[in-house]
Amino acid sequence: MNKKKTVVIGFIGTQLDSGTGSARWEKWRPTVALTQHEDVVIDRLELLFNRDPTRLVDQVTQDIGKVSPETEIVPRQIDIDDPWDFEQVYGALFDFARAYPFEPDREDYWIHITTGTHVVQICLFLMTEARYFPGCLLQTSPPRRHAPGAPGTLALIDLDLSKYDQIARRFSREQQDAVAFLKSGIATRNVRFNTMIDEIERVAIKSRAPILLMGPTGAGKSFLARRLYELKKARRQVAGRFVEINCATLHGDGAGSTLFGHVKGAFTGAMSERSGLLRTADKGVLFLDEIGELGLDEQAMLLKAIEEKRFLPVGGDHEVHSDFQLVAGTNRDLAREVAHGRFREDLFARINLWTYELPGLVERSEDIEPNIEYLLREFGAEHGHMVRFNKEARDHYMRFAMSQDARWTGNFRDLSASMTRMATLAESGRINDTIVAGEIARLRQLWRPFDDTGAQQADLDQVLGAAAAAQLDQFDALQLQAVVGVCRQSMSLSDAGRKLFAVSRTAKRQPNDADRLKKYLARFGLSWDDVRG
Repeated sequence: MNKKKTVVIGFIGTQLDSGTGSARWEKWRPTVALTQHEDVVIDRLELLFNRDPTRLVDQVTQDIGKVSPETEIVPRQIDIDDPWDFEQVYGALFDFARAYPFEPDREDYWIHITTGTHVVQICLFLMTEARYFPGCLLQTSPPRRHAPGAPGTLALIDLDLSKYDQIARRFSREQQDAVAFLKSGIATRNVRFNTMIDEIERVAIKSRAPILLMGPTGAGKSFLARRLYELKKARRQVAGRFVEINCATLHGDGAGSTLFGHVKGAFTGAMSERSGLLRTADKGVLFLDEIGELGLDEQAMLLKAIEEKRFLPVGGDHEVHSDFQLVAGTNRDLAREVAHGRFREDLFARINLWTYELPGLVERSEDIEPNIEYLLREFGAEHGHMVRFNKEARDHYMRFAMSQDARWTGNFRDLSASMTRMATLAESGRINDTIVAGEIARLRQLWRPFDDTGAQQADLDQVLGAAAAAQLDQFDALQLQAVVGVCRQSMSLSDAGRKLFAVSRTAKRQPNDADRLKKYLARFGLSWDDVRG
């Protein structure tokens, strides 16, 4: 394997590299000294210079040729009117980096930051950190004691922080702390949920693009959106407020006014100007829950606000500005809404960059226990006394909570309400079996309207066609009706599959619920879209 060539990129120093006559060899000149190290071979030196010091470039080139004839010198003129102007310097170096034919597989690049103005050095640092220059920083220093002709010292600084064990460990701890923060310190055990939160943490820190949270009511979309905001605020990535609105509460003319504001006299009753929630969220986070409920006009205005950071208030002639990050929530299948013309395709494409489907509580049954512990701690902190289960009561409640009888239709809202009721009734801070039995009866009553999975009995004549439906055995017809009923109450093929195969999937190492359900439907010539229709 051929050894990589070493290439140095750096500005000539109009002061540090200057010198005439033989006396110049007694002076430490950073660029020349680079090639005087006996144990370092510089294969190529990309010598950047501004318009004027061409003589100095020629002199340095000749001197390097004497001490290191194997080093190729490539002078590169960079036109900068003011080397202390950050915008000019960064722009010139950016253009140079974009045009330069970097070959990291064949060459190692050292970016020399000892010479040039402080602004030049800062720009070289920033561009190396951002990987526009794919290499290491090179810092050189003169010899500590005067020694004519001595090359001094050099040090390489690799800005890939993952290579530094101590820093990497600190970053790892910080990421773990951030993930724990997003989960409120709940030691969740669901692999899918934990993997999703890991990614959301990385996206939240690095991106200001819209985030779409999908999932059933009570799955924790609003809670997670607020934690995302608090995490970004702790990192000083947002300076504004967290603004939340449930779009299902917006109706008629008031929807546009609530979101985008209005000017005085825009409509009857508009006695004064209103800022609107988008302006209130400037430099902060705007959480639009149930975004699928927005009207098409409001969707069009929202798209413009996301893309251009500006919009017209209702009745206004002058656009206003607001730079917010959007987090959207929905329990609808927005792709299906687009297909039916109820949601704008361009808006869906804009908010669909980072999309996460939060699983319901039934799909995270292993997380019921740690969430119970969290909810009881929260109750204790709020009311000033700790509440606990006795062993029999805890076992009783967990058996029910993990069983098929526990519907959890409201997901974590149901679980939170259940804990609040039992903790409130607990004498001396103890939840006993009597309290648990009463709570289970209350939950069964709460979920009774949902007990019949096939309550919305599918019309198989409509799904299959009358002729095909008539050819089904009653057994197949009843089973298919039940399956279609579950599908119509589910957000996705995978969601329906997890519900339908909740027991048998636990025996499989890699359950593919969506594939199993797809194959079942195919027996009847049906697809997901067919049954959802």
